[in-house]
Amino acid sequence: MPNTRTEVLVRPGTDGDLAALTDIYNHYVRETALTFDTDPFTPERRLPWLRSHPEDGPHRLLVAQDVRIVGPASILGYATSSAFRPKAAYATSVEVSVYCAPSATGRGIGTRLYSSLFEALAGEDLHRAYAGITQPNDASVRLHERFDFRHVGTYAEVGRKFGAYWDVAWYEKRLGPQS
Repeated sequence: MPNTRTEVLVRPGTDGDLAALTDIYNHYVRETALTFDTDPFTPERRLPWLRSHPEDGPHRLLVAQDVRIVGPASILGYATSSAFRPKAAYATSVEVSVYCAPSATGRGIGTRLYSSLFEALAGEDLHRAYAGITQPNDASVRLHERFDFRHVGTYAEVGRKFGAYWDVAWYEKRLGPQS
């Protein structure tokens, strides 16, 4: 029987991943309310987002790649840490997110990505991570709670997509030394 086990490499995202990352994100734009973007992106329009996540520092982009596959289909998902808010006093806070290719959900890819992301962020001058989760999304809530995020509040009906209003639950995680 052939080995069907996925061999996953988690690594920093590169320009060469842009088309695959855009395709993954556009699935969520077109098919779900998990992001409040409503218009799909072209890779060119998504490039500034990719470039805002260098290989080091507090704002990262990590991708999960199936090393047995060549080409865009090898990208199984990605996780990011991004600026929480643009004002200087927020510099020690990040907003994190994880997106998996539709064919890769429920396979532990999000867990692998977040494990690697939080390990990479451990040496950064960061105090808190935040995640906004459109409701309902039990799988994302479970993922974040597995990483010690705690619910800190919900914005009721904060976004409108597909003709409906959606709540966003906010979760917080302590980073850095426990003071």
